[in-house]
Amino acid sequence: MLSFYLLTFAVSIQAHNQLLPGSCNFESNTCEYTSDAGFTSWTLHKDGRFVAVDAATDDEQDDEIGADVRPQAKEITGVLLSPTLDQGEWSCLRLVYQISGSGSLEVLQRTEGKSFDRPLWSSQAPSDSWVISSMDLQNNTEPYRIVIEGKPGQSAGSSVAIFEIHISPGYCLECDFEESHLCGYSNQWNANVNWYVGGGGVQVLNNNIPNDHTYNNKTGHLMDPLGQYQELWRAGTESQNEWSGTLGEWIPVQVDLKAPYSIQVVFEVAFNSQRGGRVAIDDISFSPEFCSTDTEPNFDPSIANCDFESGLCQYSQDQMGSPWRRVSVKPNIFRNGDHTTGAGSFLLAHSRLSPQSGYVSHLIGPTLPGNMKYCLRFYFSLRGFNQTDRALAVYLQQRNNSQEKIWTQAEKSRGIWIAADVTFQTSQPAKVVFISTCRSFWDCGSVALDDISVNLGDCELTAGSLLSSLSGHCDFEAGLCGYTQDKQSDDADWELRRGPTPTSYTGPRGDHTTGLGYYLHMEASPLLPGQSTRLLSRPLRGSRGLQCLRFYYHMYGSGTGQLSVHLGKDGEDVLLWQRSGEQSIAWLRATVEYQSDSQHQIVFKAIRGSSVRSDIAIDDIILEGGPCPAVEIKSNVGSSNEIE
Repeated sequence: MLSFYLLTFAVSIQAHNQLLPGSCNFESNTCEYTSDAGFTSWTLHKDGRFVAVDAATDDEQDDEIGADVRPQAKEITGVLLSPTLDQGEWSCLRLVYQISGSGSLEVLQRTEGKSFDRPLWSSQAPSDSWVISSMDLQNNTEPYRIVIEGKPGQSAGSSVAIFEIHISPGYCLECDFEESHLCGYSNQWNANVNWYVGGGGVQVLNNNIPNDHTYNNKTGHLMDPLGQYQELWRAGTESQNEWSGTLGEWIPVQVDLKAPYSIQVVFEVAFNSQRGGRVAIDDISFSPEFCSTDTEPNFDPSIANCDFESGLCQYSQDQMGSPWRRVSVKPNIFRNGDHTTGAGSFLLAHSRLSPQSGYVSHLIGPTLPGNMKYCLRFYFSLRGFNQTDRALAVYLQQRNNSQEKIWTQAEKSRGIWIAADVTFQTSQPAKVVFISTCRSFWDCGSVALDDISVNLGDCELTAGSLLSSLSGHCDFEAGLCGYTQDKQSDDADWELRRGPTPTSYTGPRGDHTTGLGYYLHMEASPLLPGQSTRLLSRPLRGSRGLQCLRFYYHMYGSGTGQLSVHLGKDGEDVLLWQRSGEQSIAWLRATVEYQSDSQHQIVFKAIRGSSVRSDIAIDDIILEGGPCPAVEIKSNVGSSNEIE
């Protein structure tokens, strides 16, 4: 559902200096914050005021292994745990920290009974001074703990330190500027104009700025830019006369703000003369409601989502053209299955399905409201096209039946599922239409379509919400996501790869995520039969409830060996799932439910088979709490094995 927000300036008074449990200034103790015993300890500085975790010194490394042995510098991780917090309303955590030399700092939220910590914020940027960062803590019905993970770099003198932790009620966007800082707002420095915390004892030449709004006296603070410096709201020229009569008075402003993804609010000031001027703001507040009672009707863009497992969803076809046909392919070594599971249904337009020499196939989506920006994602696959310029195109169809092309494919015919992302905006209600055109039987082949989804917003911005941004999820587009190679118990490493594997007639031709991205695979050619590779997840906390593991695997090749998933704990591996031998030329989805009440790891193990045609690959791992969702695959539709 779309969330709606209210942004208000100078309209509400905030509680002054109200701090919630979990706040700490580390004056003389750690306020019940404790170091996780399984990691390096955070140290309270001998003079108080901050805690830190430092890189190991050369002497410490010598003491561990012996002066005659020069070890590789090992990674140091310190985990700081807050006391248990029980805060039902939204609150704001402000962290004053410093990364010296090199290193990283990450803040997570840990809820009892869940195996994964929810990431809140992270940074790898070093600084020469203390830095403030802010993050919102969502309203929570269950107690939780704040987890702060510091990793100093391996260079000498590197450290990660925390000076203060402030948790206050409300949203981080809110600020009354009563403290001597910007509440986590950052100032983009400009030589001519900047924001400053003013009021109180701050004296500015020819200062005609009024008392601050919060307390209406000279002891309060306000934010004051002296010079120059987008667009939800603008103080327009039409209100100049109104403003001229209220100089020296605070003017309340309200702005409706809505966004389907994370954004930053920017206060920008510009002056149209060299003399400059002054603008002040105070008491920024935020509420998850509209400013007025005139609310917009809610719209759920998921009405346009379809994986074609149970029909056409809310899509329809033009009866005048050649229809798209819903088909399924059972796992085999000759033809790709669908993108959703590898064994489900998808849509197919094919020249051999048409009684004429050519065809035009239309797939028409549900109506989408106007005046909104959308991100359309779908998967397509081409096979056998000599000319691909009209193989598949996407149009917007208005109510007057006029059409505007918003996408056309430019990929060559390669027979793999490829993701397409299309950002579009329409001023009036419109429908998305997928059109496949074949002019001549001899120039055409097949076009497959699957897994259509529509979200609000720009595709480049919504990409931040993909799998890899969540704990336990990995699509391998940015590395191993915290998974590690088992250096102790295997014979080789899993390899990141893009495109086909080096050996013919084995391995995938592209990844599952986009068709053009990365996946992880065991390359069989340098291994002997029976040798293996092992991939380990991060240590996962136990849970009394069920856990769900989903992933995609690829096992194609006449000599394919074995892929298995194990639960590793207490030095032993418990088998959860296993496949042996050649399975399919397509990516197949695996679903595994398990339960473990103690700390454990998930282990992916691949064993090389009898020949070099034994590559095994995995992609798009999803590991989350709770039972796996029920998956219904209906295959009582036409088979495409004979026609592709």
